[in-house]
Amino acid sequence: MRKLRMIPLLAATYFMVSGGPYGLEDVVGLGGYKFALLVLFFLPFFWSFPTALMLGELAAAIPDEGGFYVWVRRALGPFWGFQEAWLSLAASVFDMAVYPTTFVLYLGRIAPALTAGHRALLLELLVVASALLWNLRGASAVGEGSVKLWFVALSPYFVLIALAVYLGMKGIQGPYGGHAAMAPPAAPDFATAFLVALWNYMGWDNATTIAHEVDNPQHDYPRVMLTAALMVMMTYIIPIAAVAWAGIPAQMFSTGAWVDAGRIVGGGLLAGAIVVAGSLDNFGTFSNLTLSYTRLPHALAVDGYLPAVFTRRLRNGAPWVAILACGTCWALALGLTFERLITIDLLLWGLSIVLEFLALIVLRRKEPGLPRPFRIPGPEWVPVLLGLCPAVLIGVALYLARNEQQAHMSALMFALLIAAAGIPVYGLAWLRKTVRGKVSALPDIE
Repeated sequence: MRKLRMIPLLAATYFMVSGGPYGLEDVVGLGGYKFALLVLFFLPFFWSFPTALMLGELAAAIPDEGGFYVWVRRALGPFWGFQEAWLSLAASVFDMAVYPTTFVLYLGRIAPALTAGHRALLLELLVVASALLWNLRGASAVGEGSVKLWFVALSPYFVLIALAVYLGMKGIQGPYGGHAAMAPPAAPDFATAFLVALWNYMGWDNATTIAHEVDNPQHDYPRVMLTAALMVMMTYIIPIAAVAWAGIPAQMFSTGAWVDAGRIVGGGLLAGAIVVAGSLDNFGTFSNLTLSYTRLPHALAVDGYLPAVFTRRLRNGAPWVAILACGTCWALALGLTFERLITIDLLLWGLSIVLEFLALIVLRRKEPGLPRPFRIPGPEWVPVLLGLCPAVLIGVALYLARNEQQAHMSALMFALLIAAAGIPVYGLAWLRKTVRGKVSALPDIE
């Protein structure tokens, strides 16, 4: 079985978190340029970098398949380990519906007839099916292919940035006037804009579930996490600053508006390139997240919490039963609105991150002699301080989402009910494991 090397792992991690500035449009459209640039600049220091440091230490110390599930189980016990996996898999149902939806939104910018009516759903299902087939070829195929997708997805933005900066420097007025005013939109929604920004910076832990399929996890994970955090930050801030400098009004930004920005500064050819790149980006993100999430059912099955069929692999290492089962669940979530998807996804993922920081702190005390090829520098209170930053931001997200509605209830209550459902689900899984263990312990009767 071929394993992932550092550059493919970096590309996979980048896609799992970001893939590029696609999905940022609502941060600008709802909050304005000044808000977007300030939030996207400062968030990584309280959200991305603390999480990357935590993941670097734990992934290097315990590079097991299942990643964060294994860490939480080892530190806090099987119950909390199961809850960690439950929160991540539940979040994946909403997270994975975002990318086929955004794929269609981008394509609809230049070919609305192609995405009208039932065609939109068919295209979303095609994205899901294609990603599953790619994952069945194994982790190395996805990671190595993602390096090529990486350059394709970002290439139009180099052109967009260059043209936008040129227009701004020349003071070319164009149809929208000179340099963009940094004032917020006429009807701003800073709460939703902030939640979208948080969502665009989440997902750092996803790459850790494939540690068993990485060539040198102790060496690569710390470097990949910190490098990817910096790259994501820069690929968010620079394009937004460029289009602000070019004078494109913030009010025109909504999901897919990068296509319109490309048409304004570079014409139809650049707009078309952004559509193609954006579609490939969403496909790449969906495919790499499939790589991550499908390792969780496999790890749970190995521990006896799911049927043994989920442990089945192809010769290339792909857990094919888990891939097909997860893909079916994700397909059923297609059709939910973008804003509601990211709110529920963010709240569930945020709770899982809190458990991961608790695992870091507990393992420091419980297993002080555990070899740690990378260790967060500083005294023992530093991990606690780092963990408080994302925890506070999750608390802010919970407060901001209190009035959003989903399934005739607040998105907050909906997410908390899904999280609480992990308790009875664990009870059923534990009962199944216990009964199975007793049956397997019975002597054979000839």
